[in-house]
Amino acid sequence: MGETTQCVALGTLFQDRLKMILEIVEKGQKSESNKQILRSTLKDMTPVVEEIKQYNEHLNPPREEINNLIKEKDAKEEFVCKSSSMNCCWEKCLSCLLYGFAHKRDDSFAIDDKQALMANDIKETLCKVREILELLSKENYQQKLSGVGAPMKCPFGVPENPEFTVGLDVPLSKLKMEVLNEGVSIIVLTGVGGMGKTTLATKLCWDEQVKGKFGENILFVTFSKTPKLRIIIQRLFEHCGYPVPDFQSDENAFNQLGLLLRQIGGSPMLLVLDDVWPGSETLVEKFKVQIPDYKVLVTSRVAFHRLGTHCILKPLVHEDAMTLFHHYALLEESSSSIPDEDLVQKVVRNCKGLPLAIKVIGRSLSHHPSELWQKMVEELSQGHSILDSDMELLTCLQRILDLLEDNPINIIKECFMDLALFPEDQRIPVTALIDMWAELYRLDDDGIDAMTIINKLNSMNLVNVLVARKNASDTDNYYYNNHFIILHDLLRELAIYQNNQEPMEQRKRLIIDINGNKREWWLGKKQKGVMAGIFPKWLEWCVKLKSPQAPAHILSISTDENCTPYLSHMQPAQTKVLILNLQTKQYSFPEFMEEMSKLKVLIITNYSFHPSEMNNFELLGSIRNLERIRLERISVPSFVTLKNLKKISLYLCNLRQALENVKMLISEAFPNLEELNIDYCKDMVELPKGLCDITPLKKLSITNCHKLSVLPQEIGKLENLELLRLSSCTGLEGIPDSIGRLPNLRLIDISNCINLRNLPENFGNLSNLQNLYMTSCTKCELPFSVASLENLKVVICDEETAASWEAFKPMLPNLKIDVPGVDVNLNWLHTISS
Repeated sequence: MGETTQCVALGTLFQDRLKMILEIVEKGQKSESNKQILRSTLKDMTPVVEEIKQYNEHLNPPREEINNLIKEKDAKEEFVCKSSSMNCCWEKCLSCLLYGFAHKRDDSFAIDDKQALMANDIKETLCKVREILELLSKENYQQKLSGVGAPMKCPFGVPENPEFTVGLDVPLSKLKMEVLNEGVSIIVLTGVGGMGKTTLATKLCWDEQVKGKFGENILFVTFSKTPKLRIIIQRLFEHCGYPVPDFQSDENAFNQLGLLLRQIGGSPMLLVLDDVWPGSETLVEKFKVQIPDYKVLVTSRVAFHRLGTHCILKPLVHEDAMTLFHHYALLEESSSSIPDEDLVQKVVRNCKGLPLAIKVIGRSLSHHPSELWQKMVEELSQGHSILDSDMELLTCLQRILDLLEDNPINIIKECFMDLALFPEDQRIPVTALIDMWAELYRLDDDGIDAMTIINKLNSMNLVNVLVARKNASDTDNYYYNNHFIILHDLLRELAIYQNNQEPMEQRKRLIIDINGNKREWWLGKKQKGVMAGIFPKWLEWCVKLKSPQAPAHILSISTDENCTPYLSHMQPAQTKVLILNLQTKQYSFPEFMEEMSKLKVLIITNYSFHPSEMNNFELLGSIRNLERIRLERISVPSFVTLKNLKKISLYLCNLRQALENVKMLISEAFPNLEELNIDYCKDMVELPKGLCDITPLKKLSITNCHKLSVLPQEIGKLENLELLRLSSCTGLEGIPDSIGRLPNLRLIDISNCINLRNLPENFGNLSNLQNLYMTSCTKCELPFSVASLENLKVVICDEETAASWEAFKPMLPNLKIDVPGVDVNLNWLHTISS
């Protein structure tokens, strides 16, 4: 009786789902684009029918009506694919199918354990059908299937096309042959770390023949060591212009990804999965979807033999290695300082044809005397082959850092090692580094010293600097919100390796990675290819000390939703900088933060797609000496009292709850605040209440907050304000008259405030105003009072606004009107995955 009830319930569930599909089929007759998706959806029903067929064969006796269904389905499948009236034949098939399930009440339906297991499998298939129905639901039907929704407009996440490469023509040609072949396949591009796999994959995506075949359907995703699949797939949905689902599981995410790829895959498609680590083969296989002419290119340090065709990237031949070395060592640009050619040959041969080593060593030795070259040759000549293992490469590259110790910027080596505090394969905000280094090394707050160091590291190819949006005003007003650093994973390991050369009790940095069941503490235990340690080792070391306190001045913790409670044993009383790298929707601060009496800088970055909820945000109120906070993708629940806080930066945060909380004004929470930065906070419609009562405030930057429409009239109370940045607040319609009462205001940036109608009449009272940036403000009218801005030196604007300023130039003889170009580059957004 129980088996019969189970079958009837299964049949009823299946009947409900199929009726919903029939409703969609009826709608699908009116649009050719809908038919393509529906045909694919109905084709996916074939496994369900096959499972039912197997189920029927185990019945005693088999049901004849089900056999008739299978025969009818096979006979009419071709007709279904071609017919514009799919509903006609499928309705018969489905009704027959329902009949078969509805009459399973016979005593002959004796179901053994194997049959019950098969029924569970069918239920899982029905769950997948339900996910299809969710995606094709009535709510999003027109947007998703009719083609009205925002289409993919360009390849996804492909890095910039490398300007100079050597020795990649032959492997590129072979790779193109595999990619341009017809059919569905996975190609694995493998080679040792630093060999140029990502560079070759990038060149492939920019190749004219490849672009000619795949067009917009080129997707480039960085997989990394611990891929966050739901975040990757969410970003694909976002890029393609569809609502971003909140997936309940990785399996759910993959199911909906298949539907997305089918929808955008009307023409050939290329998916590049870059930097895939061992153990991810099963995940890669789930990206393989049966759509016409679909290619998956995998780059990895290891060969995944079961995935598909292999292309091995080999070391450069000596001639190509010399060419590459000459390029990065700038030997053609040198004169008397050119070393002996035999010395150059020795250096290059020690690099063993590894492009990364050639690039870094070449730039490091550029313009240095021959004695230093000779020293490098002696160093590199020690030990075994550089290609024996990644550890060999790390040892080789570590010696390059010795050159940094003699650098005029004596802290450049320390700054390089600080880059390892951030997660692998993630862009590092320059603004976060500025906050860190201002406290650790007493660099200036404006970021000039920090950018000098970053540019030096960039010139040595130790880092890559990316600028998301280049505005002429950025460097003038020291605005680095659009500047990011990308660090190669091998160079990150190099920085960690260098940090681990110090004795445990003298370590300046402690880097903790809690990810799933993995708990790695970079404390110096040698393993093949990396320098790693396990958390219990840290505990054992703490026990041996008289005081189990972490001596590190910088503590970096990376964790996801599987974070563990082990951190409660730590006592980082000496920590000055705390970096929390999150990948979770919910997070609670470690309790030890209450004891961090020396903490000055707190940087919290959430790398998930959605903002992270902080469960015990009030704990921050116990950190009395905290001076700088930077939050990214965090939901701020409320303000807490931090009397010593001088700077707070909020990037991509949700502020609605904090702004609506009337229990505490921002002036009560941060009475001594000197700098406030709010960027890309989409739910901010007005400035925080009480902001204008923070008289110590010197810098106020509200950018890319498109719902902000007005500023408070009380803004004139900020008598110490020196900088007001409102760029790209597209909803801003006016500036209060009280702004004329700000005697110390030197710089105003209203660039891209496209709905700003005018400047207030008393704008000319800003006697100390020196710089005004107002590109893309064509609607903004100038009051006659601007003629009184006698200290105004630079106005950066568009051509139409420049014409308005020309009328005042006779009264402002020192004024320079600049009409720059704007270079927008958003490739960085998807070159690194969360």
